[in-house]
Amino acid sequence: MENITKNKNCITVLIVGLFTLVLNAQHQHEKYQLLPFGSVKPTGWIKTQMQKDVAGFVGNLDRIVPDLINDPIYSSARLQKNSVVKDLGNNKEGDTEGSEQYKWWNSETQSNWWDGYIRNVLLLNDKEGLKKVDKHIQEVLQSQDEDGYIGIYDQELRYKFNSENGELWSKATMYRGLLAYYEYTKDKQVWNAIVKAVDNVMTNYPIGTSSPYSSGYQFNGGVSHGLTFTDVLDKMYQITGNTKYAEYALFLYLDFSKTYQSEKDVQLPNIFNPTYKLQSHGVHTYEHLRPLIVAAYASNNTELQKALQIYIQRIEKATTLTGGAIGDEWIAERNADATTTGYEYCSLHELLDSYSVLLQKQGDPKTAEAIETIFYNAAQGSRNPNHSVIAYLKTDNSYEMEGTKNGEVEPNRKQTRYKYSPAHQDAAVCCNPNAGRITPYFLEKAWMKEEENVLVNMLLMPNVLETKIQNQSVKIETITEYPYQNKLVFKISNPENAIFKIKIRKPSWAKAIATKENYTIENGLVIIDRKFAKEDQIQIEFETDIQVKEDANKEKYFSYGALFYAKPIESVELKGKSYFANFSDLTYKPKNKIRYQFINDNQAKFNNGQITIKAKNTTTNQIENITLIPFGKTILRQLSFKK
Repeated sequence: MENITKNKNCITVLIVGLFTLVLNAQHQHEKYQLLPFGSVKPTGWIKTQMQKDVAGFVGNLDRIVPDLINDPIYSSARLQKNSVVKDLGNNKEGDTEGSEQYKWWNSETQSNWWDGYIRNVLLLNDKEGLKKVDKHIQEVLQSQDEDGYIGIYDQELRYKFNSENGELWSKATMYRGLLAYYEYTKDKQVWNAIVKAVDNVMTNYPIGTSSPYSSGYQFNGGVSHGLTFTDVLDKMYQITGNTKYAEYALFLYLDFSKTYQSEKDVQLPNIFNPTYKLQSHGVHTYEHLRPLIVAAYASNNTELQKALQIYIQRIEKATTLTGGAIGDEWIAERNADATTTGYEYCSLHELLDSYSVLLQKQGDPKTAEAIETIFYNAAQGSRNPNHSVIAYLKTDNSYEMEGTKNGEVEPNRKQTRYKYSPAHQDAAVCCNPNAGRITPYFLEKAWMKEEENVLVNMLLMPNVLETKIQNQSVKIETITEYPYQNKLVFKISNPENAIFKIKIRKPSWAKAIATKENYTIENGLVIIDRKFAKEDQIQIEFETDIQVKEDANKEKYFSYGALFYAKPIESVELKGKSYFANFSDLTYKPKNKIRYQFINDNQAKFNNGQITIKAKNTTTNQIENITLIPFGKTILRQLSFKK
């Protein structure tokens, strides 16, 4: 007890000391320079998937759940003292949250959706979508008050809270989409509106004399979500180089650390408590990695760097080999398990986004690989490959999708999250908006700059990069079926003979590199340093073989390149609730309950995008030949095999 008390006192002193650094913070050097949103556009299968998304629920959520998406909560229906909770269909018996959070709920739903929708239609140059986006942007600008305020609260409430609220959360979700629009269009009117809106926050919650996250001692999920306002601040720092935004982000994180929070995994006292285990709502836990990263880089304080490394290690224990960031809905002090711990689609996006911020600042190829693992495996494996619907919750081993986790009984709550839906309105319309965000966010960090004349390709995918090297235009198209094939062709257009260097991440699973290029390898990057002609080309192929991996539970996984492979389980598709047009909920009932066991003499072979293995049928005890396909192309599946 004495040691625990001593530790808490030390942490209190640390936080107080860090507050004195805010105004004099020295920003740490960041490894890579972000390119403006829109510099990287999709091609190939990723573009096709995005087009299907825009034609599907991503582009139609405003018609699938119009009451949520079209609620004028930022304008004519701003929240007042007497505002009542709207019937959103998501407040269920057994929920631990109070009703207060549901007053701000529509701001999260619609702003996250708009953020994703804006990014998708801009990247695709979708003409009809762009008309809708332009109209939305003008409506947002018209909603701004003279003092710069853009938000969901009327004058009598804003910045005056001592309880649960969505003030900073509603701003973060809205402003992220505005920033993407500005970076792409360079619309000065939008930029000026964002600057005024952020200044309004900083004026009303001043450093040193306010506590934005003081909200009493009850559930405050909206307040905790509001820590991600640091996303906005970090982006504005990246755009302007003005350290005031980074300093304010540091202030917000430190204030969050010293106040009561129901979602508390990222608070410094808990990070430095060696016995503490992650327990919060998973989405909070994974999105809160970003504010910690931004805070650590806004200061040279070594304790924040230590805290960052501890937090990352804890998250890794809560993540399946496929990148599944567990939490169904809470992590609840559990470690990742292929069958018993589910993950939320929101968490997949948030962890991917957090890792992408870490990648930009640290430049570690291992982080890039973790990002690819999430996107190409857990995220693809939570999409329905046949319909425009996603799973709210999913497990690596998915033996049924009929509402509950692999048939488990949950007596205190009527679980509906383990199914596919274009909305998930009976649970919460949060995952579907984030499903529209994840691909644009993934694309954004594919290429970055290390120096003015060094382009770094950290995330491998089909895409086209358009940028400038010392004010000279350069275009690089990556032609590939990656990760389904491991050959990449970089078609380079360099009309003004710009001089630059290209670095390409070498995946850890690559056994050899096939290319005619002269190259060196440094820190996990293939470096090609030569003069590029006006029209040039690089071909490179990463050679690999089947890998058998083992998780913390001693279960075996088969992978090839960036992909995990699973045994698909035949199922019967059942249609549930219908929405706009042909959109409907879907559940899946397995045709059998056959399970397979790992054997050492599995004779695994890769051919035509599939892996064949020998495994033991646990029902018959017979050895059988079975076929594994990419995890992301399955609905029901067995991924892991017990020995």
